[in-house]
Amino acid sequence: MTERPAANPLLTLPNLLTFFRIVLAVPIAVLVLLPGDWARWLAFAAMAVASLTDWADGYLARKHAQVSPLGRLLDPIADKLLVAVVLVALVAARDLGGWELIPVIAILGREILISGLREYMMEYGETVAVTKLAKWKTTLQLAAVALTVLAPALGSGWGWAAGVLVWSAAILTVITGWDYTKGALSHMARPVER
Repeated sequence: MTERPAANPLLTLPNLLTFFRIVLAVPIAVLVLLPGDWARWLAFAAMAVASLTDWADGYLARKHAQVSPLGRLLDPIADKLLVAVVLVALVAARDLGGWELIPVIAILGREILISGLREYMMEYGETVAVTKLAKWKTTLQLAAVALTVLAPALGSGWGWAAGVLVWSAAILTVITGWDYTKGALSHMARPVER
C-alpha cells in the first residue's frame, strides 16, 4: 500500500492514539504506587485502554491510508515506553522483585538494544520491519504487565500467574531481540556512506 501524506501528519487519529498511549504510561505508574485495590483496578483499566490503542492506531492508519513515517516511528516507542514505565513502577511497588527482576531486566535491556539497533540501521537507510513474532511479543508483554498490575487486587494465586506471564514475555522478548540483532549484524561490518 502506498502512503498518502495527511494534511497534518501529527494530528491524524492513529498518531493521536499513539500519543495518548505514551501519555497514559505516567498515570498508570502513579496508580500502581498508590495504596488500595481501587488504584489497581483503575491502573488495569488504563492499561486495557492503552493496549487497545496499540491495536487501533495501526488498524485505523491502514484503513484510512494514514500510515506515516511518524506513526511507524512512534508506535514501537509508545509500546516500549508504556511497558518500561509500568515495569519500573511495579518493581518500585515491590510487586516484582527477587528472581522476577531477571525477566524485567531482560525486557528493558532488549527494548533499549533494539531501539539502538533501529537508529543504527537508519544510518544505512535501512528500516527494521516489525515481525509477527514481535507483535505477539508486545501483546504478551502488555498482558503480563496488566495482570501484574491487577494481581494484588485479585488475591492470592494471581501473583504466581502474573509471574509466569512475565517470564514468558521475557523469553519471547529475548528471542525476538536475537532475531533483530541477527538481521542487523550483516550491516555492522559495512562502512556508513555519507
